[in-house]
Amino acid sequence: MSTKEQILEEVKIEELLGNQNTIVLFNDDVNTFDHVIETLVKVCNHEALQAEQCAMLVHYKGKCDVKSGDIIDLVPMCSALLDAGLSVEIQ
Repeated sequence: MSTKEQILEEVKIEELLGNQNTIVLFNDDVNTFDHVIETLVKVCNHEALQAEQCAMLVHYKGKCDVKSGDIIDLVPMCSALLDAGLSVEIQ
């Protein structure tokens, strides 16, 4: 196997392993900190402190990654967050 073929094979393996997606929460002027925290705990199974830290990051930075994983697991969570009125998307 040539060096070029080895590199291409390594890239393909990394692409397969890197199929992780992320739910990103965006800041808005509608939802309260308490609502965001409670929703992250309920939907994403965050600990209260983790959800509070995410809410603070969103407030000050404008967005925060709140959950990573396979797309099949993230879609229902993203839908539940949207249903709760949060501004999220999967990236």
